Amino acid sequence: MIRANLQQIAQELLSLLGGKSNIVDASHCATRLRLILHDDSKVDTAKIEQIKGVEGVFIRGGQYQIIFGTGTVNKVHRALMEAYANAPDKPVEPTHSLTAKNILNPIGRLLQLLSQIFVPIIPVIVASGLLTGLLGIMKVFEWGAPDSEWMRMLGIFSSAALIFLPVLIGFSAAKEFGSSPFMGAVIGGILTHPSLSDPRGLAHSILDTTDNHINMIGYQGTVIPILLSVYLMSKIEKGLRKMVPPALDLLVVPFAAIFITGTVSLFVLGPLGTIIGSFISGALTIIYMKVGMIAGFFFGGLYPLVVMTGLHHSFNMIEAGLLADPKIGVNFLLPIWSMANVSQGGAGLAVFFMTRNQTLKRITLSTSLSAFLGIIEPVIFGVNLKLIRPLIGAAVGGALGGAYVVFSHVAANSYGLTGIPMIAIIAPLGMANLLHYLIGFGLAVGSAFLTTLMLGINEERGSNDVK
Repeated sequence: MIRANLQQIAQELLSLLGGKSNIVDASHCATRLRLILHDDSKVDTAKIEQIKGVEGVFIRGGQYQIIFGTGTVNKVHRALMEAYANAPDKPVEPTHSLTAKNILNPIGRLLQLLSQIFVPIIPVIVASGLLTGLLGIMKVFEWGAPDSEWMRMLGIFSSAALIFLPVLIGFSAAKEFGSSPFMGAVIGGILTHPSLSDPRGLAHSILDTTDNHINMIGYQGTVIPILLSVYLMSKIEKGLRKMVPPALDLLVVPFAAIFITGTVSLFVLGPLGTIIGSFISGALTIIYMKVGMIAGFFFGGLYPLVVMTGLHHSFNMIEAGLLADPKIGVNFLLPIWSMANVSQGGAGLAVFFMTRNQTLKRITLSTSLSAFLGIIEPVIFGVNLKLIRPLIGAAVGGALGGAYVVFSHVAANSYGLTGIPMIAIIAPLGMANLLHYLIGFGLAVGSAFLTTLMLGINEERGSNDVK
């Protein structure tokens, strides 16, 4: 889309959403524009669905969500914010994203919060995973000496995002908590400071209260310690700003907030967060090892339901914890999510071959291909959910593929990538790992395709629903 088109879309959206005064909060994830509105009845959904580039519209968890797809939604969001700022009518005072979502239950709010914290970080994690894959391929095929400058440089590039993950999370979390993002980044820097020792000692981090000694270990790559620390910092910062005179704010608030939070983080929240993270990782490992294929079957089949809520990005916290845990060090959940994703594409391809509706045929081909690249919202909401039966076929494919990758112990060395691009973070863990991933990929797509063919589609329903 050229800029003029984006501006036109933004103006049209603003009008169809009920005007400036009807918008409480607007944000976006990788594929969706997420809106909180004062009154959903003022929205003209039928006309929004007809806007060029819109791939689906739905309401989940009190949010009005419009699917534009990756690479487009951020541009539309930016244009909408410009149109919002320039609109003449006086807006209702915007509510911060946390309080605006008070219609969600506490668990829903927590998952939504985690999702919004991790979405901005995903691109750099994806880049890190791809660079790690490139480095692994270079080592396997001996494209360079292991101690060469290029190999060392690639190692730095590929590991930086994960090593300094607390800094990135600290910045993003502080924004969501309504605090200073730069102070959040500083707290992340404290937890990853070079003066702290090797993070491989994380599992043994305990506070010895008898002599007030704290083991100086680092929290590189961890998630829960920084989330707890930044939450505390946000509370301290907000409390101080209410008490400290404006003339002293710059001197007192950052100093006190960082000193207090840093101290509590190293003595209490860091070790506590590590224990919580180890417990979650351990519990998942037990389920993975004991339940095995059954867990993969259910997780793979039901994962699209989580995607529909938009809360699937909250799983990134758990996946990062698996990678940071020295006893695990790999991501065994992502291959299951990948099987669920590509099965949506398999079901979409079946619709492509069965339908006689040319508009539906065009939509299914492009959205199915995007599912193979890890972007599944367009095919779910644009095709499979509308026709229902393909969604069932995709669930079957995801369940069978998920069961297989768990059975064959497929794992990844990062997170954020699924489908075909995920090969880059699967291959470095060995050729057997890659082979089983590809077999699971074929099983998920093939079974989803065949199941959808057997179930058939309601051609009249597809014709009526597809714009």
